[in-house]
Amino acid sequence: MSRLESIVVQQPAGDLSRLVLLMHGVGSVPQSMLGVADWFARRDPRALVVSVASPEASDLSPGGLQWFSVRGVTEENRQARVDAAMPGFTATVDRWRRAAGVSVADTLIAGFSQGAIMALESTKLDDAPAGDVVAFAGRYASLPTRRPTANVHLLHGDADAVMPVAGAQAAQDRLESLGATVSLDIVPGVGHEPAPSLLARLGARLA
Repeated sequence: MSRLESIVVQQPAGDLSRLVLLMHGVGSVPQSMLGVADWFARRDPRALVVSVASPEASDLSPGGLQWFSVRGVTEENRQARVDAAMPGFTATVDRWRRAAGVSVADTLIAGFSQGAIMALESTKLDDAPAGDVVAFAGRYASLPTRRPTANVHLLHGDADAVMPVAGAQAAQDRLESLGATVSLDIVPGVGHEPAPSLLARLGARLA
């Protein structure tokens, strides 16, 4: 278990409009998503906004966290690692949703990099944990074969050398073929980061 705690960025009094959970990348910490969390909080003062700490310490980055190990990861073994980590991921989301007292439809998961992989992969589940999924610099471990119930927003920089944009493009193509509600915004010159320009595109989508 990680020793780092999730960070509650905004906790309104009274009834909540929605729950927004931010999921960090591999080897990182909840603090890395605070800029994105603040953006969501400013958009909706009635939302509970939490930057979540994954439950596992990173095996590559001292002091960091991970959803699953990337040590020796390949296209062939990535899906199995995601599947093994998914119960812990969904349990974390469910715990926050129960605390917030909101529905799945009013839950939004926004992940970056490995956090985006986990968020996207959760849309494959029979009981998907969120009504909206936002993936910054993300991809599926393997493309879905049935239409997800969640709305999926893909945001990517075309200069991302860590998670090439082709993964997001493949996700959009597959989701559209399945009849899903999906958007993809690609911003020129942006690398592997949840850049402000990506948030600007997301703002237009959510509006």
